[in-house]
Amino acid sequence: MDADRTPDSGGLRCLVTGASGYVGGRLVPELLEAGHQVRCVARTPGKLRDYPWAGDVEVVKGDVTDAGSIAQALRGIDVAYYLVHALGSGSDFEETDRRAARTFAEQAHSAGVRRIVYLGGLTPRGVPERELSPHLRSRAEVGKIFLDSLVPATVLRAAVVIGSGSASFEMLRYLTERLPVMVTPSWVNTRVQPIGVRDVLRYLVGSATMPDDVDRAFDVGGPDVLTYRDMMLRYADVAGLRRRLIVPVPVLTPRLSSHWVGLVTPVPASIARPLTESLRHEVVCQEHEIARYVPDLPGRPLPFDEALSLALRRVREAQVVTRWSSADLPGAPSDPLPTDPDWAGGSLYEDERQLTVEASPEALWKVIEGIGGDNGWYSFPLAWAVRGWLDRFVGGVGLRRGRRDAERLRVGDSLDFWRVEEIEPGRLLRLRAEMRLPGLAWLEMRVERDEGRTRYRQRALFHPRGLFGHVYWWSVSPFHAVVFGGMARNITQAAAKGMSAHNKAAPERPVSEANSGGGVSR
Repeated sequence: MDADRTPDSGGLRCLVTGASGYVGGRLVPELLEAGHQVRCVARTPGKLRDYPWAGDVEVVKGDVTDAGSIAQALRGIDVAYYLVHALGSGSDFEETDRRAARTFAEQAHSAGVRRIVYLGGLTPRGVPERELSPHLRSRAEVGKIFLDSLVPATVLRAAVVIGSGSASFEMLRYLTERLPVMVTPSWVNTRVQPIGVRDVLRYLVGSATMPDDVDRAFDVGGPDVLTYRDMMLRYADVAGLRRRLIVPVPVLTPRLSSHWVGLVTPVPASIARPLTESLRHEVVCQEHEIARYVPDLPGRPLPFDEALSLALRRVREAQVVTRWSSADLPGAPSDPLPTDPDWAGGSLYEDERQLTVEASPEALWKVIEGIGGDNGWYSFPLAWAVRGWLDRFVGGVGLRRGRRDAERLRVGDSLDFWRVEEIEPGRLLRLRAEMRLPGLAWLEMRVERDEGRTRYRQRALFHPRGLFGHVYWWSVSPFHAVVFGGMARNITQAAAKGMSAHNKAAPERPVSEANSGGGVSR
């Protein structure tokens, strides 16, 4: 990006934080489509490299809690989008959010930024701040910090965001689809005003061009005000399910109901809890003045049923661009795999398997890239299921996050209780564990060529933390032959079967056609 370029020469210069997250990953292409220039700041820039828009933006390394890196990222920027916040990542998350917002506002002022745009949460009217959930309270405080800063700010306050892959949509979807009869907490009778993610993006993009004297918060929501019970019943209708029986009871607290949500849906309790806590109070828009600056279009904002239909269509057509799990889970390990020859950080246990494959490298890679989700892990299913249940029991993500795309992976994708740390198409897939462990763990799968033959190489690596980490490794190592050995055998067998099925399905061509030089058949 040219730091000297002015808005008059073709769009504003926009900085997007949280570009690997659910909203940020969708906002970037919308800003580009609107003619703006985009710079993304990320703690790990490599996570953005496989996004389809990566070549059209500038990506810089930075952290919103680090004044120096943010100062560099904000240089030459007109509009700064702040799309980062913690969903309860530890007892001090409110202080972390507070410090990060102040740092960002101060550095934005020093850099001459014309506007800060923040997506926060819709807060209930007339409820004292002390009675709000910690999550809502923190998001409200961050918005106030920006409004009190020396940079004009637009604070958008939204309740439940409905879109393919959003945490709110996934929670609604799995609760409704998996439970035809539900004994539910009393918050299912709380009124909320959901909004489609398309309208959230439209308001975010439109906020960039607001007049300089606009410095305020806006409530944003769709046209429907519904209870959560209404939303589940309408989801069932839109999805073509039988009518659900919902029985609210008063004894399920937000804490208990978050564990209930964590058991039934892919959304872990650590994220479900702030979502359910936010539903204790009615969250309905008190105004719609955003329309003065971002005019409503015909049929917009989208009605709830239409937003649901669009989200379901994306899911069924496997066109989910980003998911709630696109962003790193708070508290999950993020350390990259240490370079083996330079590793001096202590023990690094390893389980390695190598097998020759009766299949092409392409057939083997197809199996590797399709691992996880509905395809499973090509190993002892009960062992993986038990490990997922145990992880959920201790507050981890469990095994049900699934995949964003059934066939393709990119760096940063969540994959059940792993995350894609590195991918070299056709060669390497490296996953970093995000399950609860007394240490750091990785799983590598490689495709290699060995004297004209295809070889599969698999490594499981573990860096223990403390004595318990060592005890953990040695206690589970007797099962590695079943889990990891079985995985290696089954992956190679699946590749061989896929190769055989492909060869049988390929139509046999006449010799004259095959030798005619008319091109390669696909």
